[in-house]
Amino acid sequence: MIVETTGLTKRYGAHTALDNVDLAVPAGSVFGLVGPNGAGKTTLLGVLAGLRRPTAGTVRVGVERRLMALLPDTPQFDPWLTGREVVALAASLVAPDLPPERVDEVLEQTGLAEAAGRRVGGYSRGMLQRLGLASTIVAEPRLLLLDEPASALDPAGRREVLDLITRLRGTATVILSSHILGDVQEVCDSVAVLRAGRLLYQGPLAELLVGRAVPAYRIHLRPPVGPVAEALRQHEWVSEVAGAGPDVLRITVRSLRHAEEHLPAALGAAGARVVSFGPLAPDLEDVFLELTS
Repeated sequence: MIVETTGLTKRYGAHTALDNVDLAVPAGSVFGLVGPNGAGKTTLLGVLAGLRRPTAGTVRVGVERRLMALLPDTPQFDPWLTGREVVALAASLVAPDLPPERVDEVLEQTGLAEAAGRRVGGYSRGMLQRLGLASTIVAEPRLLLLDEPASALDPAGRREVLDLITRLRGTATVILSSHILGDVQEVCDSVAVLRAGRLLYQGPLAELLVGRAVPAYRIHLRPPVGPVAEALRQHEWVSEVAGAGPDVLRITVRSLRHAEEHLPAALGAAGARVVSFGPLAPDLEDVFLELTS
């Protein structure tokens, strides 16, 4: 394990931000850190980075501090510097022997090549997020702590960041805090779920998803959909019927066996004109809501 904590506790006066957290992060993994607002995610990253001192417990990080990098959720820079100067300054502080072309390389990777000569005081929120990521990865750290790295980005920017994180797997360890659960499910192989400072789950993402989410089906119908939904709600093996898009229903059932035995006949009896239907794969958002509700 590249990061391990034992009994990690952090209090701010009467408020407990982290409560006896035992964390274990495998080397080379992309490790997701998820939880509601106020769960303690940012505090945990700050403690791991050495920016906050724990109230109790121990922290072991298996790399030198110069081989760690932290991206805060709202990176800020001196507004009179250009984007290239910001990244070059970050490189000079931890890896002064890096070739100058490395700065241009990460500016290209983060989509800032064309804006590299502009002063960052004129950058948008999303551009500052990209610049923070470029400054974080320029020295090729072995441990990256990323706090909401895609929160201010448009869909294209999020895609670039996720692809970049995926490429880091195996060459560096990434601890990724994010409220965008779809992103976590896409790129992370392990995950920790926090609520009110307590660790509810940690381990492989696949193990969290398998068998945890309530079985459900997605059904695409020809209109009208309302009468079909109402007919399905009358069956005792149906837990919930909800809209999931235009002419699409999400049917939560008590068990897949009940659905396999009764759902086709129930749709036929309701006069449904079915375009497609099938079971929904376990979704991190569903499991997250189960754990934290």
